[in-house]
Amino acid sequence: MQFWLLLNFFLLVAGNIFAFGLFVSPVPTFRRIIRNHSTEEFSGLPYVYALLNCLITMWYGTPLVSADNILVTTVNSIGAAFQLVYIILFITYTEKDKKVRMLGLLLAVIGIFSIIVAVSLQIVNPFSRQMFVGLLSCAALISMFASPLFIINLVIQTKSVEFMPFYLSLSTFLMSTSFLAYGIMNWDPFIYVPNGIGTILGIVQLALYFNYKETSGEESRDPLIVSYA
Repeated sequence: MQFWLLLNFFLLVAGNIFAFGLFVSPVPTFRRIIRNHSTEEFSGLPYVYALLNCLITMWYGTPLVSADNILVTTVNSIGAAFQLVYIILFITYTEKDKKVRMLGLLLAVIGIFSIIVAVSLQIVNPFSRQMFVGLLSCAALISMFASPLFIINLVIQTKSVEFMPFYLSLSTFLMSTSFLAYGIMNWDPFIYVPNGIGTILGIVQLALYFNYKETSGEESRDPLIVSYA
């Protein structure tokens, strides 16, 4: 029993560490944005998806919703802070029409999260509350993991991995695998189902990277789009 508890704790801590690696992976891209004072062809949507996911999953991990998931709350609190900074930087350096759109999306995310918290607190039954928030968290996490699908398609079309940073793909795979194992050990489908999908997508991205990295050659530039998986 003690071995399984230690393994469970190790997987959760590992998932937190790998998640942090995922959160900081867009830093080189935003260095480019700040240096060029332009978001160029960058997409801000992945950061909006990631912020909504982090906020809902953070709420799911609190004792008010689910038991023994406090580290899920802590890592997603950090993730939400990173996404908020990225979105603010994106709004600062993007074109005027995109500023309005991104600001509207940011306010929409805050509004949706506030409604979710308010509604869930009205649910008296603890199991029903966990089911409600868990389903929303699962849906948000799946949508976040699905966001790099268009980049996977772009890599296949261009036969170049310059649009798909290696460390982003590796962090996605490691984080998803850790939380997949943690979710299975705790019989929590709201954790292992979306992270199982994330693990598969992480494997696909790594396979594509190693398949096309030689053809990318010297032409690779800073990634134009960084999305979360």
